[in-house]
Amino acid sequence: MEAKKTPEADVNKRASLFLAIGLLVSLGITLAAFEYKKYDEGELMDLGMVADDFEELTEIPPTEQPPPPPPKIQQPQIIEIPDEEEIEEEIEIDLDVEITEETEVEEIVFEEEPEEEVADQVFLVVEEQAAFPGGNAAWVKFLRKNLKYPRQATRMGIEGKVFLSFIVDQGGSISDIQVIRGIGGGCDEEAKRVLSNSPKWSPGKQRGRAVKSRMQIQIVFKLK
Repeated sequence: MEAKKTPEADVNKRASLFLAIGLLVSLGITLAAFEYKKYDEGELMDLGMVADDFEELTEIPPTEQPPPPPPKIQQPQIIEIPDEEEIEEEIEIDLDVEITEETEVEEIVFEEEPEEEVADQVFLVVEEQAAFPGGNAAWVKFLRKNLKYPRQATRMGIEGKVFLSFIVDQGGSISDIQVIRGIGGGCDEEAKRVLSNSPKWSPGKQRGRAVKSRMQIQIVFKLK
């Protein structure tokens, strides 16, 4: 016959609880063993008392420096200078000179001032402008006699004004003829040809002297 156990006397009923408690106690003891440290008392532990042998410090007041003196500004001196200052100086002139027939008097020669050298430059503006000999009427007569209307311009019906620029030197000769504005059809070349074949002009003058100057004229081409 099997013996029956009462629930109060059953030991296996609380075995898991006792096992958990035992594990916790073992773990606590292990951690305490690792964390426990023991320190030995060394020589540096006893610092003792530091002897107060320092001398009393004397309080030094801050040094007060006087402000620098202001810079000296020298006032300008105004000196009055008279507009006209008379200079009195005695000049001795010996007028007591004996002149006889044998005395030679040196001739006083007045040297003329050297003429101002006019550089060989081209004047764009002069006091007296260069002109065709005989004036404007003679210039128109010269053009009617010597100017030939180009065939190409006649065939194409080209009309207009050709503007020319040229230089008149001191002797009246013409050079450096340039077409400022042309109309084409051979009119530009014909205008240059007629001007280059013109007689010598009256040169321009500056301060009464003939100078090299640049002129501008216009030649009109018009079909009848």
